Amino acid sequence: MGRVVVDVMPKPEILDPQGKAVAGALPRLGFAQFTSVRQGKRFELEVEGEVTPEILAAAQDAAETVLSNPVIEDVVRVSAVGA
Repeated sequence: MGRVVVDVMPKPEILDPQGKAVAGALPRLGFAQFTSVRQGKRFELEVEGEVTPEILAAAQDAAETVLSNPVIEDVVRVSAVGA
């Protein structure tokens, strides 16, 4: 069984209140080395058999049309990962 991972992030010009809240909490919890946070989405798509270039292309298409909102989000990665 193969797996494809799709990562989606808000476009840089879009406000990210969840990321801002996490960025504010990190220093209070002892993690002062991080200066900003952006929160995105991760999808894991499983397929029967190996991940082929055709499957990656279909995953890219699905990411751009179903898994993300192209007005406010960018698909930043579509990649195969080990089973």
